[in-house]
Amino acid sequence: MKKLLLKRFDKSIPIPEYKTKGSVGFDLYARETITIKSKEIVYIPLNIAVKIPDNCFFLLANRSSTHKLGITCVNGIGVGDLDFSGNEDEYKFPAYNFTDSEVIIEKGMRIAQGIIIPFEKVEIEEVDNLDENSRGGFGSTGVY
Repeated sequence: MKKLLLKRFDKSIPIPEYKTKGSVGFDLYARETITIKSKEIVYIPLNIAVKIPDNCFFLLANRSSTHKLGITCVNGIGVGDLDFSGNEDEYKFPAYNFTDSEVIIEKGMRIAQGIIIPFEKVEIEEVDNLDENSRGGFGSTGVY
């Protein structure tokens, strides 16, 4: 099993953990209480800096219930690189309040999840022809 080295900034907030045996992501907590105005984007500190295992990256994503809070990750997902691993490199959740009202995120709320994913770097080579038939364009397999 690979090991994720993790530093918490506020030790009163729980260490991230997998909540069930089948969980793929571990829950991440808001480090402070933040009020987000309607249609505003804020960066919510997640109380962790990490050293990611070699040949892996950190995927930051909404929890399945994050939308119930009235927020979502503004860029869909976040990718944490291997070299974002310093003592002050705290992960933050770029939250967008999509409601017409203020949203208050309380310190200690679980608002996101982290997933460690292996990757393989590739050699990039430019060619003029891919020698494959085109499938018909983006979204070509239909609406449903």
